[in-house]
Amino acid sequence: MNNSTLTVALAQIQVGKGDLANNLKTHLEFIAASARLGADLVVFPELSLTGYELELAATLALDAGSSVLAELSRAAVRYRMVVVAGCPLKNGAGKPFIGGVICFPDGLVEYYAKQYLHPGEEQYCAPGHRNYQFSVKGQRVALAICADFGEARHGRDAKAAGAELYLASALISELGFAADSRLLSSLAARLAMPVLLCNHAGVTGGWVACGNSGFWDGAGRPVFAVRGANTGVVLCTLTQEPQAGRFYPIPAEPAFAVSR
Repeated sequence: MNNSTLTVALAQIQVGKGDLANNLKTHLEFIAASARLGADLVVFPELSLTGYELELAATLALDAGSSVLAELSRAAVRYRMVVVAGCPLKNGAGKPFIGGVICFPDGLVEYYAKQYLHPGEEQYCAPGHRNYQFSVKGQRVALAICADFGEARHGRDAKAAGAELYLASALISELGFAADSRLLSSLAARLAMPVLLCNHAGVTGGWVACGNSGFWDGAGRPVFAVRGANTGVVLCTLTQEPQAGRFYPIPAEPAFAVSR
């Protein structure tokens, strides 16, 4: 990593099932809060705009003409920060992608499609076929969505392409967290770069997400993680190595009722 300081906000949020309007409001609240905290980049969990509702993915899939994505882009421009959110993305060739939407302060919007799917996801979604990186404050960031970080090739390709920071959005339950945290720690050490994880809080897609968003340094050592599934922002300050982390609680807006 270069010598500039990069401040990353991990938005640990609770989402409503398929509720694009209210989930967007939550995103805008957390973007504004992250800007007040001085973040250069804010990232949200996997499928954050819709919830991890695979059976609804085809119906809820968004494209470049979406008013929801236009609103996110306006927020990125207004607050002069990079915003990374999750949603199903339309695919002209068939099933939608599990996607990441990347909004930049200059109004540019780019997209990433999850490449490696968990068993069962292929019933509803198609895999992407290319890695994605972007630059913020001169630092190269590789984007991963959940199962991507479990494939060694994904990390190797990111490193070979010049990534200096590995950023993963995910849905991880309490039962899966111990194994995934070991995997992320090992990945950080193997790639010799910081690895950041943004997880959901609460129930989505029938899974109880455990939160615990946080980050590991380039030696695989845990630097900071929030304990549990409270909603809020994990603020990560990074230079050549992660320097500090802190959790800022933010009440969920609105309080969603879980329907399954």
